[in-house]
Amino acid sequence: MTTSAQTAIAPARAKTAAHGATVRRRQGFQHGGWFVAPFLALFALFVIWPLLRGLYLSFTDANISGEGASFVGLDNYREALRDPLMWDALGHSAYFTLLVVPCITVMAFLLAMLAHHIERGKWLWRLCFFMPFLLPSTVAGNLWQWLFNPGTGMINHVFGLETPWLTDKSYAMLAVVITTLWWTVGFSFLLYLAALQGIPAHLYEAAKLDGANAWHRMVHITLPMLRNITGLVIALQILASLQVFDQAVVMMDFGPGPEGSTRTFVQYTLEEGFTSYRVGYASAISIIFFVLIAAVALGRMWLLRNREEGGR
Repeated sequence: MTTSAQTAIAPARAKTAAHGATVRRRQGFQHGGWFVAPFLALFALFVIWPLLRGLYLSFTDANISGEGASFVGLDNYREALRDPLMWDALGHSAYFTLLVVPCITVMAFLLAMLAHHIERGKWLWRLCFFMPFLLPSTVAGNLWQWLFNPGTGMINHVFGLETPWLTDKSYAMLAVVITTLWWTVGFSFLLYLAALQGIPAHLYEAAKLDGANAWHRMVHITLPMLRNITGLVIALQILASLQVFDQAVVMMDFGPGPEGSTRTFVQYTLEEGFTSYRVGYASAISIIFFVLIAAVALGRMWLLRNREEGGR
């Protein structure tokens, strides 16, 4: 076959191969779409539709009955930006997040290291560290409400304290933080434990042969290998902590805490919507909170992408 003939046939083959790949992708989507359709339907019903409905209501003065709503434009958003209670609630959620995220990340890592390297009773340690995460939020909240009770609680009794944990604004949020650490650390612990088990053993063996001690192995092998999982843990904890609600409300007997010190953003939204019956205004501050959460998630994705590109 001459060179000219080969040159003429090559584009035809490439075109045929591209057409075949397109047909296969189209057929794969047609068959796989039936498997994805139930999820997409539920996602549209319980996520997309409520979001669009809330966006619409945020431009109205709708009440909880949904009747007689009129269009008010950006009035709800203007009021929200001037609302000191909303900013206080956002500050409480941010303060809670700043306390919980670093503590739970360090605790989860240390517990995972302990459960990974301990020899005897390994399954029992793992069970004990993860078990609290399986409890419902109401159970965890009621349990620690009793432990922090200033008169009959075990915390003050064991440590010889007289601290009004749940009735003083200086301690109320700290009590919620301690409860959250005990209750939710098991999830991050499990992520770290799985990542530790995935680190190749020969890296540690080679480091030992080179004379590296335990500290050097952790700093130069363990922590770099866990960098991605640490970023995931931090991102998940930030998103979860900003949405704190259950345990704070249960521990404070469904109130905002002493002088409103534990009123979080989610709780304030529910108060406006279901206590003050201002559904339009509650929808507006919900949209503001959604934008904040989306910004955090997108910021995490941007940082991760830049780090991956920088490592190439």
